[in-house]
Amino acid sequence: MTRTKLTRAAALALVGVAGGLVALGAVALTTDLGGGTTTIVRTSAAPPIAAPVVADDRLSVSDIYAHAAPGVVQITSTTGVSENRTLAPFDQQASPQQALGSGFVIDKTGHIVTNYHVIEGADAIEVSFSNRDTLSATLVGSDPSTDIAVLRVQSSSRGLAPLAFGNSDGVRVGDPVVAIGNPFGLRRTATAGIVSAVQERTITAPNGYPIDHVIQTDAQINSGNSGGPLLNAKGEVIGVNSQIARADGSSGNVGIGFAVPSNTVKAVVAQLVATGKVDRAYLGISGSTITPELARVFRLPVDEGVLVEAVARGSAAERAGLRGGTTDVVVAGESHVLGGDVIVAVGGKKVSSTDELRDVLADGKPGQKLNVQIHRGTKIVTLAVKLGRQPSA
Repeated sequence: MTRTKLTRAAALALVGVAGGLVALGAVALTTDLGGGTTTIVRTSAAPPIAAPVVADDRLSVSDIYAHAAPGVVQITSTTGVSENRTLAPFDQQASPQQALGSGFVIDKTGHIVTNYHVIEGADAIEVSFSNRDTLSATLVGSDPSTDIAVLRVQSSSRGLAPLAFGNSDGVRVGDPVVAIGNPFGLRRTATAGIVSAVQERTITAPNGYPIDHVIQTDAQINSGNSGGPLLNAKGEVIGVNSQIARADGSSGNVGIGFAVPSNTVKAVVAQLVATGKVDRAYLGISGSTITPELARVFRLPVDEGVLVEAVARGSAAERAGLRGGTTDVVVAGESHVLGGDVIVAVGGKKVSSTDELRDVLADGKPGQKLNVQIHRGTKIVTLAVKLGRQPSA
């Protein structure tokens, strides 16, 4: 369940929609942080406690914790290791591998949100509550493209303390936030910080697709925090803690963490609960955002848009006649492929970057027909595209 470094995902637009960097899940970050089997010690605690609400609707960190911690769970996923006869002359079965992560309750019917990479490949999943024994969980559905999964436990509704989603579109830099999770197995640990950035932050999902509009925070999150909530000053979930950036040689958090925004999570969870899967529209190009410098140096026909660098074989883009580039160049240390079409609008909406292109496609559905306006040399051309279905990776 390890993930590696932050990538330049903005240019990876094989364009469906989505999102990884350093996957924080379980017992590993980018490398093994303690590996092996994790021993789970079960404890019991008091039932959920409602936090007092202050006059301006902003809670203290201790109030947020009192309100939200009962709804945060520890997730233990167990994966059996298949027989490997290349290591020894005798049949050998390795011990099951356990990994830790976090999650949170979202309703009284027992649905729980966590990260996909926390439960990826698991043969058994257990959920540990603060106010009860550990329960077995079933996987309702997962979406590797946003690193989100939904579990369900069979439980009395009285023992469940659901957390409410907030509006991640309203998050601003400097807003106070609290992360609650189980770093390194230390149950229901709270850390506080601020929103560090919300613009132009993209991480890479376990299956290679980009997750856009993620929330950067300096609240300390570490291995085991994956899948836990990032909460605003009202105690609402504005993100799901998923990844951190690490400096070379560092073994833990350096103050740069990323959470999948709650508005993305809400949309994904609704589909997973309803159907167990998420279908995404897919165009099938890789491209990059045109910058003023790129447009000036290579005399491109427009100052903004998406430069089509490659077209996937058999994709909607290929069937519609979109053309990729032919000439490799390097501008400001970044590689580009020139000579392809430049997308400037999709479905009547202006597109000036790969992020905007993915946003437009996020609203589409497989099989939907859209007009794509492009610049091809000195000509403006409109192509009719029937969107495809995003591949699994």
